[in-house]
Amino acid sequence: MSKPNYSKETTALLFVDPYNDFLSEGGKIWDRIKPIAEDVGLIENLKSIDAAIRTAGIRVFIAPHRRWEPGDYEDWAYPSPTQQAIMHRHSFARGEWGGEWHPDFAPKPGDVVAKEHWGQSGFANTDLDQQLRQRGITLLIIVGLLANTCIESTARYGMELGYHVTLVRDATAAFTHEMMHAAHDLNGPTFAHAILTTGELLEALPAS
Repeated sequence: MSKPNYSKETTALLFVDPYNDFLSEGGKIWDRIKPIAEDVGLIENLKSIDAAIRTAGIRVFIAPHRRWEPGDYEDWAYPSPTQQAIMHRHSFARGEWGGEWHPDFAPKPGDVVAKEHWGQSGFANTDLDQQLRQRGITLLIIVGLLANTCIESTARYGMELGYHVTLVRDATAAFTHEMMHAAHDLNGPTFAHAILTTGELLEALPAS
């Protein structure tokens, strides 16, 4: 894999789905990912990366999932299994606490929030690619949830569009260790240009 040069002019942190339902106690999905999240130190790693990225002057982009509303998916011809689960669980419900940003990762002035994605890719049917290209971004450091769904799909799509993609093993989580293994050891090496730990990423970031 190539050794990245994370210049602030061309690099962005892409934070996928920083919602309470994923990242906060009491969130609809938190209990399912909590064992893995705590095992890898997810929340603290995300805080460390967020702080270091901002100190380095690197832009932050947020790729949010569609906030569920009544009627979503119900008359679709082919809702995916994940969309069917959202339809019944009401994950990230608009106007509810679970669909609000985790307080530590809410957008700050200067951050760019892309249009909400309906499926698993932050790029599909959104303005994310345009928002990145208009700001000269070519390298993406992708963190957030879930490792084997939205992170993998967004990263794959980004690679197909010509971006340099970095995955961070311990700045994401999944429902099982097997899913994490698939995301980073089986599938990730086929599309990601770098797969790092939080410590390795922090060492590679430019000084402020």
